[in-house]
Amino acid sequence: MEMSTLDKISMSLLMIGGLNWGLIGFFDYNLVDEIFGAGSGISRFVYAVVGLAAVQAIYKMAMMMNAEGKKKS
Repeated sequence: MEMSTLDKISMSLLMIGGLNWGLIGFFDYNLVDEIFGAGSGISRFVYAVVGLAAVQAIYKMAMMMNAEGKKKS
């Protein structure tokens, strides 16, 4: 299945979010807060956009699984 531009953007945002969570988990270092300021409006915006990317990825995964299930039937 071909990835759309939205899919590529969402995947990139999810990678950024995953790397940030890895930094938090391994080193107690929050790169987003370090760059934009803890609790700042920009940090909250970044977190919100990464969350929306996750919702889009969940939707895309569900659609792919549904399509695959229909092929097997």
